[in-house]
Amino acid sequence: MYLSIIILPLLSSLASGFLGRKIGVTGSHFITCSSLILTSLLITIAFYEVGIVGSPVYINLNSWLDIGIISINWEFYFDQLTVSLGLAVIYCSTLIHIYSIDYLSSDPHNQRFFSYLSAFTAGMLLLICGGNLLVMFVGWEAIGVVSYLLINFYYTRIQSNKAALLAFNMNRGGDMLMSIGFFAIVALFGTLNYSQIFSLAPYMNETALTLITLFLLGGALAKSANIPLHSWLPGSMEAPTPVSALLHAATLVTAGIYLLIRISPILEYSPTTLLVITVIGSTTAFFAATCGLVQNDLKRIIAFSTISQLGYMMMAVGLSQYNLALMHTVNHAFFKALLFLGAGAVIHSFADQQDVRKMGGLIKFLPFTYSVMLVGSLSLLATPYLTGFYSKDLILELAFGSYNFSGMYAYILGTVTAGITAFYSFRLISLVFLTNPNGHKYSYLNSHESNLAVILPLTILALFSIFFGFIFSDLFVGVGSDFFGNSIFILPNNINLIEAEFSLNSFIKLLPAIVSFSGAALAFYLYHYQTSLLNSISLSFKSMYSFFNGKYYFDVIYNHYLITAGLKLSYKISKEMDRGAIELLGPSGLANAFTNTGKNIAKLDTGIITTYSLYITIGLLSLICLIFANVLMENTLATEIFRILIIYLAASLFVLTPLNNNKNNNS
Repeated sequence: MYLSIIILPLLSSLASGFLGRKIGVTGSHFITCSSLILTSLLITIAFYEVGIVGSPVYINLNSWLDIGIISINWEFYFDQLTVSLGLAVIYCSTLIHIYSIDYLSSDPHNQRFFSYLSAFTAGMLLLICGGNLLVMFVGWEAIGVVSYLLINFYYTRIQSNKAALLAFNMNRGGDMLMSIGFFAIVALFGTLNYSQIFSLAPYMNETALTLITLFLLGGALAKSANIPLHSWLPGSMEAPTPVSALLHAATLVTAGIYLLIRISPILEYSPTTLLVITVIGSTTAFFAATCGLVQNDLKRIIAFSTISQLGYMMMAVGLSQYNLALMHTVNHAFFKALLFLGAGAVIHSFADQQDVRKMGGLIKFLPFTYSVMLVGSLSLLATPYLTGFYSKDLILELAFGSYNFSGMYAYILGTVTAGITAFYSFRLISLVFLTNPNGHKYSYLNSHESNLAVILPLTILALFSIFFGFIFSDLFVGVGSDFFGNSIFILPNNINLIEAEFSLNSFIKLLPAIVSFSGAALAFYLYHYQTSLLNSISLSFKSMYSFFNGKYYFDVIYNHYLITAGLKLSYKISKEMDRGAIELLGPSGLANAFTNTGKNIAKLDTGIITTYSLYITIGLLSLICLIFANVLMENTLATEIFRILIIYLAASLFVLTPLNNNKNNNS
């Protein structure tokens, strides 16, 4: 049963991809969706058996690599961490598959699209179910390749090509760092097996563990789009909306968070890395929120919201609250998928318009879509008793409750970010649904609610966004809960849930909610009643607006400094090393040297008797000098040098004589 969880999406992907013409569009829809529905049932059973009952499952298929110093098997491990994240991955993927039936109904490449979606789900499941780091890395690379194919689905568009290449190359950079971390693990531990590494970690050198975790963090930052490897995620909005929902809600961007949670037994013994993670996560959350504040593309606003929430997850990991990081990952998957799919429904019904400034008044045309997007937005800004509240607010409470520099830094930036998030979330709701109509009349006349294939996933995701956190919060992060067992390790000194629950001032606990509601109310007020004041504020802070809209000029820095310097270096390497030294000393240089030498030797055969007698005379003199060198010179080293000199001069005469003869003949 457990292997079927991984195999079913893979088989449906192969069937849809390679047999697409045989089974047709309807067959592709049926095979992929039915496989994902069946996988959803299996993961639900697995969640009960592994999570609730508490019986992890280990499967060893076969030996993969056995070279004496290291042994690696094809093994899979289903523990509480695996089934918890797998629940979000498969549920969201199934609903997105169903949603895509209607959303891409007019696209001529349905089979290819559904094949990619199922392959992406299979790769993510392989990643989270891998029993060692190398099997996990196979899934890691698989989702990297398929994400390139999905972002570049509309491959005839230049922007899609550029976005896919950016995502692929930036992830390659992170994967390179991660590979170095794997080599370091093999050098230090002699294995890539989880249980062996984690059991040996307490006895290893802290500096070595810090270097390993920092290299692994590089891979996690690229996959989970944290500063400074975040630039690819907003550009990936060029993909169809279901792809955005799948990549940015439950799968690709959660891979880095999963990796850090999985290696918690190593991270706990590296406080330096934990500090770095906390600072990066807090900074990313604030950075992305300020960028989302000024975006006008509907999907890009939600994309920056994703980066901001990933910052919160990274913040929780840095604070050693791995169970809370996982819960926020699962919660975020549901309400972010809801927001993306709701945005897709708006775009689909409104003549593919994505600029929020050219919308407005859609509440009368799309009341259901407005309702579900409002639920998703309220859950995103951590409205009390909705799903997002049970993880997002607790992250900030635990940050303050740690009573150290990194915790205070995380709490302050996280609280400010919560207010900004609420502002741009209600800015989106106001500009799209509530303000005066700003679009074309034709778009409004043809605007309508979608059919059942879209409404059903939105309804289910809305229910998850309301109730999931309330139902599962005590199980995942409740005081005294041992749900995760041995799948997560936290040092006793880093456990501060009791302080966060019982020792904090009520004002500290309520401050994020107060700031969030204030931000939402301010957005509603400005965009409904004080648009002139809003315009004057924008003009007053024009330079700041440009700075935020330019995404802190990260792309400019990358292009003008890193990319340009890299291209110049590669040009020098190509021209001076590849085509210079390597060609001169490599196969090409040797071939030319042998060819020229052969031609010169062939020229010795001139057919002139006097030339042959000269050769004989030179050879005889050289031979006499070589034989009687010991008599002429007593020093052994000088003798050898003299002999080499004689050979060199004789060879030079042999080679150069034909050239001189040819010159004399020509003259």
